[in-house]
Amino acid sequence: MLSETKISIIGLGYVGLPLAIHLSRHFHVIGFDHAAPRIRELREGYDRTGEIDSATLRSSTLHLSDTADDLGTCHLHIVTVPTPIDHDNQPDLGPLMSATQMLAPQIKSGDIIVYESTVYPGVTEEICGPLLAEGSGLRCGQDFFLGYSPERINPGDKVHTVDKITKIVSGQTPEVTEKLRAVYGTINQDNIFVAANIKTAEAAKAIENAQRDINIAFVNEIATIFDRIGLSTHDVLDAAGTKWNFLNFKPGLVGGHCIGVDPYYLASCAEQNGLKSDVILSGRRTNEQMAEKTAQAIENARIRHTETLPPENTPTGKETGENRPQTLVLGLTFKENVPDLRNSKVPDLIHHLHSCGHRVDVHDPIACPVEAKSLYGLDLLSSLDPAHKSYDCIVAAVPHSSYEKLKPSALCKLARPAALFYDLKGLWRGQVFPPGYGYRCL
Repeated sequence: MLSETKISIIGLGYVGLPLAIHLSRHFHVIGFDHAAPRIRELREGYDRTGEIDSATLRSSTLHLSDTADDLGTCHLHIVTVPTPIDHDNQPDLGPLMSATQMLAPQIKSGDIIVYESTVYPGVTEEICGPLLAEGSGLRCGQDFFLGYSPERINPGDKVHTVDKITKIVSGQTPEVTEKLRAVYGTINQDNIFVAANIKTAEAAKAIENAQRDINIAFVNEIATIFDRIGLSTHDVLDAAGTKWNFLNFKPGLVGGHCIGVDPYYLASCAEQNGLKSDVILSGRRTNEQMAEKTAQAIENARIRHTETLPPENTPTGKETGENRPQTLVLGLTFKENVPDLRNSKVPDLIHHLHSCGHRVDVHDPIACPVEAKSLYGLDLLSSLDPAHKSYDCIVAAVPHSSYEKLKPSALCKLARPAALFYDLKGLWRGQVFPPGYGYRCL
């Protein structure tokens, strides 16, 4: 019977934990993570990703474990570990292969192993399948079976949750596909799309984020053009958006572990097959350059604003030492209202602001200060205290909701007279700043 299926979820991050919580309402589920501190926190009712609240965690029947042997009691295993890129922008399948090798000795005849991690077409069957067979002594496709169901979690999104989105599934056999359709269908009212085969499902996931990356790259390129001629890209997009088929993408820094990573998996697939991925990599290059271009745009806007001021109100220039402009960057995480710092592009922006002569302080209300220091060598301000320091320039880099609520009166308390406010995301569009202060929206 379907209800008797025992499931393991391997990897309890942004993807695995919500999936495990929802499946545990219908099945016996073991949530596994190799990081013992993560398991301890979850047992205490704390999810550092902010995806699952304490009450939900404490009331869940999910069994949490960091012991691989516990996985042997399950029949269906779902792998949700990260698939990053290396320093050369090549796919790093290390975490996926490690999880597969860890799982292999635990599987038994009849088990199904499903991968949700983003990969290029062929990884599930050509890399993971043989690893499982080698580590288990079982035959892939005869003793155990593979499946793929790409994750579509959007961190911080409380609307498009795993129980409200269409889930793609594909199995190694029709029977496996039907089993996956039934299992996943229990959590989203059978909103299931059955892909033609596993490689098709893998490819569908790879192009979803590559498509977004390319569209954002177009908007980022036009933002560079419009900034040069003194136009707000957000104003232009508002006007263009009145056409019924205009796509609503916004400019900005493209980081995180999906949009900024997945296109390289698709490009790698092309390269392995003797092809060039001109459009995909062109979009990636444009978005990778955005931090440097934005830093230069901020400096240019600061200089233009300074030139409009009377001499007595002119902020210090960018000569040396204490005369360099003091800048406050608001936000460090890779996206709004999410504590995840992995692959954030804000540190790149800060680096390029330093190159433009700025002395930079950073604030983020939800980022972990220890992680910020460890990953990027940055010390976060503990609070936005007007008594702490006054700034020549304040940059809204990440549109956290707490920043959106700030009014010009509060912002100006953090700034020197005649300071510039540079708004990457249009947080304060329409707000009226006191005379002498500058406001520029990307």
